[in-house]
Amino acid sequence: MAMCATGIRAEKASPVGFWQTFSDSTGKPEAIVEIFESGGAFHGRIVRLLEDEPGSVCTQCTGSRKGQPLVGMVFLTGLRAEGDEFNAGEILDPDDGRTYRARMKLSDGGDKLKVRGFLGLSIFGRTQTWLRSE
Repeated sequence: MAMCATGIRAEKASPVGFWQTFSDSTGKPEAIVEIFESGGAFHGRIVRLLEDEPGSVCTQCTGSRKGQPLVGMVFLTGLRAEGDEFNAGEILDPDDGRTYRARMKLSDGGDKLKVRGFLGLSIFGRTQTWLRSE
């Protein structure tokens, strides 16, 4: 039994899994995203939109992402574990098409993920709290 509890605790110490995001403007659930690990870094992709029309595309994106479907898009890249935080990544905001520096940190025993996007210094940004959705 102790091994099982330890295994569960270890899993929750990782951001890998599915997360529900919320709209900054309305506070309503917005999407389900999947955080996955590849090449020693953590990345995130949109797996389902909860409010937008099916087939929504990134109209504000530039480059190869312009006009691409939001579902399936990898919008969070390159976060690396540093102690209990994940730093040095980037996050795309599909609403404005801009890419920001990113960091994230688990809280509430791994049930919440605080994701911060910022320009330059971390104080110049905003934080969203995502809820584990499994």
